[in-house]
Amino acid sequence: MSNYKKLKVWEDAHQFTINIYNITQKFPNNEQYGLTSQIRRSAASIPTNIVEGSGQLTRSNYIRFLGIAQGSAYEVEYQILLAKDLGYLKLEEYNLLNKKIKVIIYMLFGLIKSLKKT
Repeated sequence: MSNYKKLKVWEDAHQFTINIYNITQKFPNNEQYGLTSQIRRSAASIPTNIVEGSGQLTRSNYIRFLGIAQGSAYEVEYQILLAKDLGYLKLEEYNLLNKKIKVIIYMLFGLIKSLKKT
């Protein structure tokens, strides 16, 4: 359907995922198979589903995968809040990540809306 690398939302989601991987390296070892793993999977699911959707043959399937990406973005939004409340993220880190994920959610909403119009 499209070249995902030209999408700003994919670029931002990819960079966000890299940020999540880097930040979660300092999470406690006992969270390796818990929150660390979950937040990384949720973050990586965003650009992954954008990519998978862009390879679909129909617009409706593309929209479906973008919806899955948006759902994963909402998961991450909660997981970074949880990480902050558990003391794994500093307030400044949380604020930066929260701002970035909200932008990604907004961009996904806009892309889905525009695809539904055409």
